[in-house]
Amino acid sequence: MTDRLIGVARGLLLPVLAFFTALVFGAFVIIFSDPRIVAMWTTDPLGAIGASWSAVMGAYGALIRGSIGDPVRLFGAIVALDGDAVRASFRPLSETILSSTPLILTGLAVALAFRAGLFNIGAEGQLQIGALTSVLVGFSITGLPMVIHLPLALLAGAVGGALWAFIPGILKARTGAHEVITTIMLNYVAYRLVDYSLKTPLYQREGRADPVSKFVEPSAVIPPIIEGLRAHWGIVLSLLAAVFVSWLLFRSLRGFEFRAVGLNPQAARYAGMSIGGTIVLSMMIAGALAGLAGATVVLGATRVLTPGMAAGTGFDGIAIALLGRGKPAGVVAAGFLFGALRAGSTPMQSATGIPIHLVVVIQALVIMFVAAPALVRAIYRIRAERALGTETFAKGWGG
Repeated sequence: MTDRLIGVARGLLLPVLAFFTALVFGAFVIIFSDPRIVAMWTTDPLGAIGASWSAVMGAYGALIRGSIGDPVRLFGAIVALDGDAVRASFRPLSETILSSTPLILTGLAVALAFRAGLFNIGAEGQLQIGALTSVLVGFSITGLPMVIHLPLALLAGAVGGALWAFIPGILKARTGAHEVITTIMLNYVAYRLVDYSLKTPLYQREGRADPVSKFVEPSAVIPPIIEGLRAHWGIVLSLLAAVFVSWLLFRSLRGFEFRAVGLNPQAARYAGMSIGGTIVLSMMIAGALAGLAGATVVLGATRVLTPGMAAGTGFDGIAIALLGRGKPAGVVAAGFLFGALRAGSTPMQSATGIPIHLVVVIQALVIMFVAAPALVRAIYRIRAERALGTETFAKGWGG
């Protein structure tokens, strides 16, 4: 148990330091983007230090309060036995959960493909197609109970994403077409397919000229965890998906084949494994996870489909998979982290006036430091461990 805890701590060390370093660099962005503070450095250096500290702490404090809430406010509401106040105190955490749900699923979609040696850059398009198919089932079928209709709509999203991921998978397996190129191009095809579909009578809401779908039937809506808050039970679905991916990769024969092909395709071929079949299957499962992410958005949060819905969530999944080091538990933690950054960015902007794009800067810095572990080790004087080969979860650009 002690060795396992030490191993977990070592695995978390670099991602945690990367995030901390990103916050430090983000603090400098906050300071030097404020002309008043910059001017003070030449006239009143001591006052500039205090103003810089206040600006940074104010921004990050607002970011935290906007993502997990204010403990003092929550305690006061509980003491006063005010149910409405308690519910309002949980609203920031609810928004974090809401944002994290599709992020975890897209992160799993990218991480699973990573383990098979593939770079699934198409989670964004797979999410869009999953949303397109799930919302169709959600509004076109009526009269079914929730226990049947909701699973059907979720399944439609997973199937839509899987079929969309099948295209680059089969192209890679049969022709050698690079999955990075094909998935990127299919993202744009998915965007335009959604735009076109929302202008057709099948999808477009009656009486509307703008591209917006019909409302999902109540029987296909993912119920909220707490009535009055937007967080829904889709978060449980995403956590169960993480458990499934962990079992698949590390407890099943098929997952062993995925990892073997990802680490050394030639050796896997000599062992009798089907390289092409593994590529296609891993891409389809990854696409199903991303499609499920799109389903949770349209069935739980928006209940309609619009152009650009959840734009960027699939691309954030790449960063989440990297930050989580390709492990399902790490992906869940990274998904919640990015969800908190998303949820807290708007309250931070309203409270401090700092642009919401600061969160994008922090995310970019996190990705940069995670992608350059040698730089983090050099900054903090951490000795690199001896590589045994088992830590690698993607050996190259689909190599």
